[in-house]
Amino acid sequence: MPVSGSPTCDDLGEPVPVTSPARVVSLVPSLTDAIETSAPGVVVGATDYCTHPATLDVPRVGGSKYPDVDRVLDLRPDVVVANAEENRPEDVERLRANGVPVWVTLAAGSVPAGLGSVRRLLTQGLGIAEPQWLSEAEGLWRDVPEPRASAVVPVWRRPWIVVGRATFAGDVLLRMGIRNVYAEHQDRYPRPPLDELRASGADLVVLPDEPYLFTGDDGPEAFPGMPYVLVSGRDLTWCGPSLVPAHARLWGSFQTLGSGP
Repeated sequence: MPVSGSPTCDDLGEPVPVTSPARVVSLVPSLTDAIETSAPGVVVGATDYCTHPATLDVPRVGGSKYPDVDRVLDLRPDVVVANAEENRPEDVERLRANGVPVWVTLAAGSVPAGLGSVRRLLTQGLGIAEPQWLSEAEGLWRDVPEPRASAVVPVWRRPWIVVGRATFAGDVLLRMGIRNVYAEHQDRYPRPPLDELRASGADLVVLPDEPYLFTGDDGPEAFPGMPYVLVSGRDLTWCGPSLVPAHARLWGSFQTLGSGP
């Protein structure tokens, strides 16, 4: 399905010729939210995990890791939006082999990098006017205060997996004044044993509700006596319009810390 228009390059440097306005199938929940909020009606297909905006009512194409590529093709998109970390290269290549341009974003290691990537996708890739939420988010998340606490940030258990180096979530916390104790680890998502996490010297443990659903009854008990904070995984990891309300929500969460049993 050839697409006319002057090509621009995605985050991987691949030229992506798209038209404006475009029919977009998004395989990345945060980008679905960013695109549809900025230009309602542009998204014509999304994954089962694309929960925002709440008004989104489009055909679903399965999960991010294993989308139904045939279903995507049936929707006749002008462009598919994917992410280098969330989506499989073989699915991207199959779509391109069928003539569908795919705009691939990188996994951003900081809030500014993530917002810059989204700006390029919206304004250069899709020809959408820069939305107000984007500049507002940049203003809210610009400063990096002096750290007031250090934390371990599990994203999974059995085995334990934590946020490590160069992650969006780690930078979000840093801009809340919370230093990730694994920020200098060689891996982006280390798998340390629980005893190591408990002995890390962190002041608290931050427990998001995705991808693992940590709750007050599932997670804090592994860190007896250690202060903990339950946060929205979307607030911590989504680079999109949710960053605007997330700033106040996260700031409030770190003002009142729970104490582990």
